[in-house]
Amino acid sequence: MSSIDCLANPDLWSTPASSGLHKVVGPISDRSKFPSSPPSRGTMRSSSMATAILSIAAVVLLLAVQDSHGAKLCMDSTFPRAVNGSLSFCGYNGTACCNTTDDAAVRRQFAAMNISGTPCGDLVKSILCARCNPYAGELFTVRTSPRTVPLLCNSTGVSSRVSGVAAATGYCAKVWDTCKDVSIPGSPFQPPKGGASAPKLAEVWESEGDFCGALGGESICFDGEAAAFNATRVVPPVNGMCLERVSNGSYLNMAAHPDGSNRVFLSNQAGKVFLATVPPQGSGKPLELDVANPFLDITDEVHFDNEFGLLGMAFHPDFEKNGRFFVSYSCDKTQSASCSGRCACNSDIGCDPSKLGADNGAQPCQYQSVIAEYTANSSSGSPSKATSANPTEARRIMTLGLPFTTHHGGQILFSPGDGYMYFMMGDGGSVGDPWNFAQNKGTLLGKIIRIDVNNMPSGNNTPSWGNYGIPKDNPFSMDPKFAPEVFAMGFKNPWRCSFDSTKPSYFFCADVGQSLYEEVDLVVNGGNYGWRVFEGPQSYPALSTPGGNTSVDSINAILPVMGYAHNTVNNNVGSASIIGGYVYRSMTNPCLNGRYIYADLYAQSMWSGIETPENSGVYNVTPLTFGCSKTSPILCDVAAKSPLPSLGYIFSFGEDNAKDLYLLTSKGVYRVVDPSSCNYACPIKSSTQEGVPPPTSSPSSAFNAQTSTVPMTLLAGVLLVLLSLGF
Repeated sequence: MSSIDCLANPDLWSTPASSGLHKVVGPISDRSKFPSSPPSRGTMRSSSMATAILSIAAVVLLLAVQDSHGAKLCMDSTFPRAVNGSLSFCGYNGTACCNTTDDAAVRRQFAAMNISGTPCGDLVKSILCARCNPYAGELFTVRTSPRTVPLLCNSTGVSSRVSGVAAATGYCAKVWDTCKDVSIPGSPFQPPKGGASAPKLAEVWESEGDFCGALGGESICFDGEAAAFNATRVVPPVNGMCLERVSNGSYLNMAAHPDGSNRVFLSNQAGKVFLATVPPQGSGKPLELDVANPFLDITDEVHFDNEFGLLGMAFHPDFEKNGRFFVSYSCDKTQSASCSGRCACNSDIGCDPSKLGADNGAQPCQYQSVIAEYTANSSSGSPSKATSANPTEARRIMTLGLPFTTHHGGQILFSPGDGYMYFMMGDGGSVGDPWNFAQNKGTLLGKIIRIDVNNMPSGNNTPSWGNYGIPKDNPFSMDPKFAPEVFAMGFKNPWRCSFDSTKPSYFFCADVGQSLYEEVDLVVNGGNYGWRVFEGPQSYPALSTPGGNTSVDSINAILPVMGYAHNTVNNNVGSASIIGGYVYRSMTNPCLNGRYIYADLYAQSMWSGIETPENSGVYNVTPLTFGCSKTSPILCDVAAKSPLPSLGYIFSFGEDNAKDLYLLTSKGVYRVVDPSSCNYACPIKSSTQEGVPPPTSSPSSAFNAQTSTVPMTLLAGVLLVLLSLGF
């Protein structure tokens, strides 16, 4: 299968002279499998471009070397809007992150400072107006911390500009020298953490070094007119990823314990959640968990078969205080009275369940997706000490009837940035999304939804699908044509998404394709990722369209940042479907640090992608060699006629509190270890993570090295192998 195509609008990625984009030429992204049109985090395509690219030859041209531009994105994670003429005060034209109302507000803010007509005033005006810059989302954010002024260029190494204008050097120093002794009422410059604000910069910061250390930067920064990209990033080579097998068990989900200890939660498809202790790197010990006493067992509630089962698990950001956690699973309404949600195929979206027919013997919406809340069971009053959960469901968050028997997504996550729950939902199934659910604005199918599990609605505001609130800044919450829960749309079957732990505004989702292409999307608020209008770089020729069609030029589909075409992987093994991973942030293998790791289900192909230049939205993707350590606690199986270890099927990835990466496979759990254990060279010295302590008391006295059951592994294998058939 392959992923949806995410295409892109040249207007959002071109860099005309009028934009003043300031960019340094650096390492060129090889971005295999992506078109040679301007790339980045979202590149919208016109229908004329699509016509030229949508051909078989385009798949080959995806290997072309591409230039790299920055990602145009506003502070609210929306794309810049078209400006009629130009903003009267800030002067931006073409596209900008401000409208006339915003422009007038900046004018009033500046006027109140009473510094107009001075050298400092000119600089401050440009800084205030930077919020209208098409790159404001990058300029005003460092990791996830919002800023009141953009990151000011603080480097003399920036040497070229796309527009051809000579580059500025040391802009932050210029601001300091010009404004340090000027009284600026309502100064926008942020004081150091905990410090008091003052009208003069010199009253807040002692020196240029202090000022620019707090407000300056060198990667992406503001130089008075533009977004500057410094591409001098040093990227060490990756010679291989070394694994050790720490468990024989087969799982679909892993979550680090919220208490920051050396424990993780693992869940299997059948409906059990286990609490496990992670051994130190280099200890030669396997995971410890008590297979006889799961943390939670809801196998009686879960319908486990093929693509059904316990598919997601997430712990509340305040779990240490409230003990709340959530699971996403499948149920069968013929077997469970509580499996009684509304059918996703309904009259609100022009869908009649009676016209769908049976699918693999199941009636439409016989099977349903559930999100349920549970609580840790701790007599001590400290959820972190709990070794089991209350088996009784605390609250039903959502129940959604599924029209077909495949493509359910099912993962749930809490964003480290906004604290809301994200639920990944597939298009509902059947080959080619015949009812066009992924592009239907009124349904949750084929969407990533965002909900508030802390604030419950009341009265007429109760959602159709359950008991939750709608975040006010959901992109379509005020649009009556849209389901208000929708955060992003146009997905076929998102299978494993993650937030970058260092840059949590980067939200990656792998989306399974139909038959040609698998993709990784960098998801933004309100983005449309193309399915079923597109699959990879090509238009998708729908086989059946009872639900109607969506035209190419009616949407702004966003291009994937990484991925692979099926015909580019090992021809002897083939390709099945993509398994999304994580941005590696451990120093166990320093050469992997900052690289997004993903794989194919068949476990013979893996890739790493690194953003080059930083903050550009452009990824250099390379195949990732992997091997198994000879000192693995559990010996790895050897693949016949292959130098690679036999991992079975890769179902998912996981990450612990030390940021070490795990592969969850049909043959067990594998941890990434020091590359030297497999004789892979890395020029940067490995350092295993310290400071990830054990819990204050042992979670169980009955921990043993965990083993798996054959039926679980076989059925879990069937789950995703079916995906490779495109169903």
